[in-house]
Amino acid sequence: MGFRFRKSIKLMPGVRLNFSKSGVGVSAGVRGFRVTHRADGTLQRTVSIPGTGISHVETLGSSGRRGGSSPRRRTTTEAVASVPAPTPVPSPAPASTVSGDRPGWFASQDERALYDAVLRVDGNAADAVGQRDAELSFAASVLAGCFLLGSDPARSLALLEWAWQQGRDPAADPFVRKYVRATVLVAIAPGITATCSVDRTGVGLALAELYQVSGRLTEAFAVIEQVPPSWLSAVSWVELASELDRHQDVIDLTNSVTNQDDLTALLCVYRGVALRDLGHPDAARAAFREALRIRSRHPQIRCLAWVERARCYAMEGKRSQARQDLERVLAVDASFPGIAESLAALS
Repeated sequence: MGFRFRKSIKLMPGVRLNFSKSGVGVSAGVRGFRVTHRADGTLQRTVSIPGTGISHVETLGSSGRRGGSSPRRRTTTEAVASVPAPTPVPSPAPASTVSGDRPGWFASQDERALYDAVLRVDGNAADAVGQRDAELSFAASVLAGCFLLGSDPARSLALLEWAWQQGRDPAADPFVRKYVRATVLVAIAPGITATCSVDRTGVGLALAELYQVSGRLTEAFAVIEQVPPSWLSAVSWVELASELDRHQDVIDLTNSVTNQDDLTALLCVYRGVALRDLGHPDAARAAFREALRIRSRHPQIRCLAWVERARCYAMEGKRSQARQDLERVLAVDASFPGIAESLAALS
């Protein structure tokens, strides 16, 4: 969300979302065969021989993606050395497969149609099944909401919003239970992943992302507050609270957090931002120092900590220290948004 680098959400085998700078993509298939809808609208078909490592990838052409890339958001944290935080824009997802049996002889026509829509990664077809079949409407809304995320985010939001409001877990849906065996894999940054057994978590995270990209932060926050508590949901919660300027809430939640892994290192960065913006630069620098204490943490988390600490130094008039931190970022990632401009401003 606010300060993030990549997010991958796998609502269920056959439905996987991935958010980063490129766009949004989804893929689906069965063992040995999958179709991938990439961020640029290109469709790819992969045929493989399971267990051999042999595969063949064929580009099928453009799927006619509409609407361009998702809108970008500006972060709320500002300082003299104003390096913008990375903004979340959807990107292609890794392949996932559909588990379970194919529809049998006695399956309904719509049941077969929805299963085929999953294999083809066809959001419109899945949506059409949901519109005409009440029994399949919930599963179809979740699937279609995922598939349409890149090509029709407005429709995707409407579908996932409706599915979320039903208060149901996709894992308990008859279609999902029979054919899909839902699991959730979420990666909020490279190297930070979590696997959940509750598919409602995946729906909530996807919906919160859509709300947030469209600037509806309050609604995104309301959804995240209903997601079952975990370190992962805590990071998303803190991220949104920071964007909503709920800095004291961020501080209260991160009081006992120390740098134990990438997730907690990221929480230390958010804590530093909150303390800095509430006018406590010494405490803020202590939080950033904790985030940077272990050098093996993911480089982008360390870059973010340096950027935010540079803002803290700049606010205190310590231009040389701010410049040192920005130069550290430049050495690790010269493409970090706004880094060159901020270094020039300090000069």
